[in-house]
Amino acid sequence: MSVIAIDGPAASGKSSVSRRLAKRLGFAYVNSGSMYRAVTWELLRQGVDTTSPEDVADALSSSEIACGIGDDGDSFMRINGRVTDEALRDSSVNLHVSLVSALPVVRDLVSARLRALAGDRDVVMEGRDIGSAVFPETPFKFYLDALPEIRCRRRAAEGQSDEIEARDKMDSSRKAAPLMVAGDARVLDTSHLTLDGVVEAILDILRPLGITP
Repeated sequence: MSVIAIDGPAASGKSSVSRRLAKRLGFAYVNSGSMYRAVTWELLRQGVDTTSPEDVADALSSSEIACGIGDDGDSFMRINGRVTDEALRDSSVNLHVSLVSALPVVRDLVSARLRALAGDRDVVMEGRDIGSAVFPETPFKFYLDALPEIRCRRRAAEGQSDEIEARDKMDSSRKAAPLMVAGDARVLDTSHLTLDGVVEAILDILRPLGITP
């Protein structure tokens, strides 16, 4: 099975590019960020102290967590039977997700689920540590980036209020699987490329490696 890892900071274009690339290739699309957001949303819903690793571990150990690939080819996570998709972009989730995702117990849980999803299928998987930590052995690694002002405009256009600079600093400085460019990743600046332009650039790199639509 092939894993195409697409990493990068917030609003670099990872989600849109990864989903469209997966459709072009006929691969499953796995959004690791939505899983960290689902965990964050559930912890906040339960009133768990997200600064306490022990409280977070206790809450997760007593939760029923289901992950899979839907009929549309996209990944999903359900916690305690709840469908959280509509709440994943809540301002409270935006505020806490970097803190929650920095906890080793959370990263270990999500990373294990990500590896399980790729166990028997080809996937395009996006996140912040897919190529560097979750699947360091995959030869298909990409890192998308864009100018900070462009990323901020993209976030605002989505109706989101993330503090991009703060998110970058927290994600890059955490001890557990920090945001970083894997040594063998291909780096693409998406600042002035269209969505289809980024997808085609990735496909141009993948074709000689044996991955074709």
